[in-house]
Amino acid sequence: MTGAAVALPHFEALADLPRELKADGSVVTAADRAVESAIRDVLAAARPTDAVLGEEEGQTGASGRRWIIDPIDGTALFVAGDNRWLILIALEEDGEVTTAVAAHPAQGSLWWATRGGGAFEGRIVGGRVVAETPVHVSAGADTVAGSRLGVVPEEWNRELVAPLKELTPALHWPIHPALMIARGDLDLAVQTGGQIWDFASTSLIVREAGGAYSGIDGRPQPGPGASVYARSDALRQAALEAMAVVSGSR
Repeated sequence: MTGAAVALPHFEALADLPRELKADGSVVTAADRAVESAIRDVLAAARPTDAVLGEEEGQTGASGRRWIIDPIDGTALFVAGDNRWLILIALEEDGEVTTAVAAHPAQGSLWWATRGGGAFEGRIVGGRVVAETPVHVSAGADTVAGSRLGVVPEEWNRELVAPLKELTPALHWPIHPALMIARGDLDLAVQTGGQIWDFASTSLIVREAGGAYSGIDGRPQPGPGASVYARSDALRQAALEAMAVVSGSR
């Protein structure tokens, strides 16, 4: 809740929000830095011996327990006034993500999961989580053709996802496609780039909802590069095979 409380006032006053470009050309704002700083303050008070890795401040500390923070996932959406941006927080223990939270603060929704404990969706009302609901992926055929596909970002001029476009159309996503898969609203999603903080939280939520996740190279752990989410492991494999023509893994 702390991150949302810091981010929302910035989102409501975008005209006055300082922003700049990083070395990689992506946008960063004062809101990104303020949200990460606020989350770090909470973690420092509650878990002072844990390590923290954040997109804006890098890693601090060394421990078998590491918090992974993306203070504003989708900063380009944020500065455009698009409410689909998220705050992502995950806990990694001995190299495995065990706890995950994904919030759409501007939409008032929260998603979370624990390893072996399932995945859930709730609403944020008055700073409290209400309407807690277990989520689960949908059933269906394990073929890319006919599947409900989401791509992050919503661009089709990317060579990586072109083979999927030939098999099934991409759908507009009102919330992050990984969360839509967890809730049964999509079957397959590709995020065409990112770092560990982009995937740590959403990968666990999808898996705990009964789905599958991997990097484009098939690695099971979240990390840099493109990633695939699917409602089944067989569908994930089918998507990787379809994209192998471009990725060079075939």
